This record gives sequence, C-alpha cells and structure tokens, in this order.
Amino acid sequence: MLYGAATRLLGPFAGLWLHARARRGKEDASRLGERFGHYPRARPVGPLIWLHAASVGESGVALGLIEALTARDPSLSFLISTGTRTSADLVARRALPRTTHIYAPLDRPDAVKRFFDHWTPDVGVFVESELWPNLILAAQARGVPMALVNARMSPKSLARWQSWSAAGQRLLSAFAHVSAADGRTAEALGALRGAPVQQLGNLKLAIAPPRVDVAARQALAAEIGQRPLWLAASTHTGEDEIALAAHATLRQQFPDALLIIAPRHPERGADIAALAGNAPRRSRFEPIGASPVYIADTLGELGVFYDLAPIALVGGSLLPELKGHNPIEPAKLDCAIMTGPYVESFQDLFDTLIEADAAKITANAAELETAVSEFWRNETARSAQVRAARAIVDQGDAAMTATVSQLIALLSTRNAAEPAHASA
Repeated sequence: MLYGAATRLLGPFAGLWLHARARRGKEDASRLGERFGHYPRARPVGPLIWLHAASVGESGVALGLIEALTARDPSLSFLISTGTRTSADLVARRALPRTTHIYAPLDRPDAVKRFFDHWTPDVGVFVESELWPNLILAAQARGVPMALVNARMSPKSLARWQSWSAAGQRLLSAFAHVSAADGRTAEALGALRGAPVQQLGNLKLAIAPPRVDVAARQALAAEIGQRPLWLAASTHTGEDEIALAAHATLRQQFPDALLIIAPRHPERGADIAALAGNAPRRSRFEPIGASPVYIADTLGELGVFYDLAPIALVGGSLLPELKGHNPIEPAKLDCAIMTGPYVESFQDLFDTLIEADAAKITANAAELETAVSEFWRNETARSAQVRAARAIVDQGDAAMTATVSQLIALLSTRNAAEPAHASA
C-alpha cells in the first residue's frame, strides 16, 4: 500500500527523470513513450508470452527461453520488456522471429494499466530478480499466469526481502511458478513464499555455443601444427600487454609457443599487432608462419578460436574497471578457462565454475604464465577442468528443458480458462 501510494505521488516527476537520463544517453529519447505505456506497434495475433528482463544478462536468458519455446510451438509470439539500452541492443542484434521488444513501463498504475490494455499477454515471465509490485499485482488482478524463473538473489537482497516478509509473501504469491538458479535462493524464497521453490539450475548455462566454421578451423589447425597454443579472448586495452608479458616468459620454456589474441573490439587489431612486434593479423589474411603471436581481429570467429585452443583467458577481467565476459562459450567448446578477478557482469557463472574447479583465476602476467604452462605440461589436469565445466553447462540444458515445460503448462492453463486472442 505504501509503495502504491508512493508511485502515485512521485509519478508526475518520472518524465523529468527520464528526459534527464535520455540526455545522458541512458534512455532512448525516441522511445520514451514506451515507458509510459504508449506503443506504436499493434499486439500480434494469437498467444503472446511476455518476458521481463532487467538488463543484458537477464535478456540473454529471456532470448534463450524464446528460442526454446519457439522450438516447442512455432505459433507463439513473444513480447520482451527490458530496462536498459544495452539490453535493447542485444535483443535487436538477435532479431528473433515473432518477437517484439519494448522498454519496460514505469511501475506506476497508469503506465501499467496502458501496458496490459495494449498487449494483453497470455503468460508473464519475470527473469531472475527484478520484481515490480504494480506490474506483478496488476497481472494477477487480470488473471495473467505469472512465472518467476532463474531467480538468483544476493544474500543482501534476500535479507531485505525477509525483513519485508509480508510484502515479499504477497508478491511471490502472485506467481504460479517460481524456480531458482541456486539452493540459497530456493530455500529463502520458499520460506518467504510459504511453498517449495524448485532449484532447477542456472539458465545462463544453457546458451548455445558460438558458431564454429569447420573449414576455417581445419585450415588454422594445419597451419599451427603441433605448436603449444593458448588464446586471450575478448581482450581490452591494457590486457593485451599482460598476455604478451606472460607469453614472453612462456617462450623461455616453450620456444615455439603461439598466443592468439582475439580483441573484444576488432578495430584495435593494428594497435595490438604493433605491441606484439608487427604480429600477423587475420583481418589482413596474413599467415601465422613462425610468429609467436597472431591477432584474430575479425568478427564472428571467436567460436573457431575457442574450439581450436586448448586453453583460453576470458578477457575483460584483468583490470578493475572491467567486468568480465561470458565463460560458457569456451566451456561448451571444451576449452580450459582462465579468468582475471574482475567478473562482476558474470559473477554468478564464474562462482559456480570456480567452486567446481572448472575455471582458474589468474590475477597478473606471472599467474597467467604459470597456469598456461601447467596446463600444457599436465593434460590430465586440463581435461579434468574441461569435464567439470562441461558437467556444469549440461545442467543448464536440463534447467532450460524443465523451465520451458513449466511455461507451456501455464499457457495451457490460460488457454483452458479462456479462448486465445484472435485479434489485436
């Protein structure tokens, strides 16, 4: 009640706040109307599943669910609401069929009402942890079956909800299905909800592996031969120097060792090549030859290099201002994983991998050199880490299958209650 009153009182100031964010580039000025529940596009005909995802990580899960649901029923349409421009960009790049992206409406009664009046979703799915009370309770009031999937909250967030136990129970009771990514969250939400919460596993582990061009991989493998190889993937400025320093030390023990650097931003290829003594660049079709370093400065080929290299540093993780990149891609291609300590954007995934000895933290050039040389000298240890990572990512596939079955069941319940929408 207090929250509802506050959103009504503060609602008139939302426009000022959103326009200020737009001036800072944090909102899309051309789409601010969506925040207030105004939409230029019509509702698609037929069953519509709405998924809400806060930002990039949650959006990746939502897109994976859409792909899996489409495989089960190609007639479904999807609405995905997100809160950030980066997540909107991700959805646009994936461009999944029968999928409409909108910015999430402000959680105030008038915007929420217009949202439901326009889209009339058949099922609603909240991904992970962003719970908007007005949006959730309005869905319940309209009889929209709701699911909370892949729930994962920090101990601090869980403690806050437990201190607001009545409000937490009220919100969680609005969900017909709740499943958690980890045991801690499942136990805490189950106690708060007063009903068991399934621990299905982390849906982020279920993403598809990156594409591997078999012909390109075979050509590179033939050129490299038996040389000891490692990959520094998705590197940023400042990380290349660390990788190159580690490689210089490695070559004292392994004179023919090869380092492949695949920068996060391929346009940095020339600068990295200069750092590495004019190393050959893939974008210029230059052969590797006997060079100790090769610059993979192309787009769409990271899967080839993860599949080729027995060991990889997942970049974006060696400097404090960075927040890490996705470790599941190398795990799915049986590449042993190394990472720096700065992985905030994928903390949950790295925590799971590191706890299972499925990834190794290397904080600097010396630790990086030690880890690579140990893997090269001990294939048994490398294979054990790869198997541990593979076991974890396979859990994600099982979690995805179970979650999709639950959502299809919710849709069936809705369809049994009333006929499917025939028009917008």
